Amino acid sequence: MIQAGGIARVHFRTRLAIDNKLADSQFDPVTIADRAIEQFLRERLHAQDSGLRIIGEEFGTSGDGDDYWIIDPIDGTRAFISGMPTWGILLGLVMDSRAVGGIMHQPFTGETFIADPERGARLLHCGTETALHTSTKTNLADAILYSTDPSIIEQGGLTANFAKLANACRLQRWGGDCYALALVAQGSIDLMVEGLLAPYDIVPLIPIIEHAGGIITDLQGNSPLSGGSVIAAATPALHEAALAYLCARF
Repeated sequence: MIQAGGIARVHFRTRLAIDNKLADSQFDPVTIADRAIEQFLRERLHAQDSGLRIIGEEFGTSGDGDDYWIIDPIDGTRAFISGMPTWGILLGLVMDSRAVGGIMHQPFTGETFIADPERGARLLHCGTETALHTSTKTNLADAILYSTDPSIIEQGGLTANFAKLANACRLQRWGGDCYALALVAQGSIDLMVEGLLAPYDIVPLIPIIEHAGGIITDLQGNSPLSGGSVIAAATPALHEAALAYLCARF
C-alpha cells in the first residue's frame, strides 16, 4: 500500500486531466491516479497467486470463486481532485461471506488504518502502531454525526429522516468519504450515515470499524457487503437509535 500511496502522491494537488464515467449531466470523476493505483494493486495481488477473485472499481472483476479481494483505488476522487486529504486507498478481503480484513491508506497524511482477525484494528502512523477503539457514546444528544454529501443522502431516499436524526445529534457535519468512516473506528466521529454506496466504497472499512468495537450495517441490519445505505456507529445503542430514525415513517 505504501507504493500505491506513492502513485497517488505524485498526482495529488496537480493539474490532472479528469474523465467523467457518467453520461448526461451527472459527474463521476476518474483520473490517471485511480487507474494506475488499481492496476498496481491488481498486479501485486495476482503475483501472490492466492487464487482469489479480484473486484475493483475501475477494471471490474477478474477470476472466480466466492472469496475475493476488493479494491477502491481512490475512495473520494472528488476530494482528491479538489486537493482535500480526505480520500484514501481501500483494499478489503472477503472470505466465507464475511469482510475479514481491510486497509484504508491515506498517503498524504501518512496514516494507515488496518484490521484483521488476529491483531484487531489499528492505526499505523509515523512508525507507531496504535490500537483503534470507537467512542463509548450511547446517546444521540452527545454524538457527532457525519455524512459525505447531501446528494448521497438524497439518492438513498433518506433526506427527511436524516434531517431529523441530525437534529437529535450534538453536531452534524458533511464531508469525509472513507476518512470519516475511519475516524469512527478511531473514536473522533461517533456516527456516520451514507446512502447508495458501491461495495468497494465500504467493504474494506467493515472490519476496521468492527474490530475497533463499532457496528456497521445496511438499513436492514445486515453487513453491507453489497453496499447501499449504511450506518456506522461507535456503539450498538447509537446504531439502534440512528436506525430507528432512518427507518421511521414520520
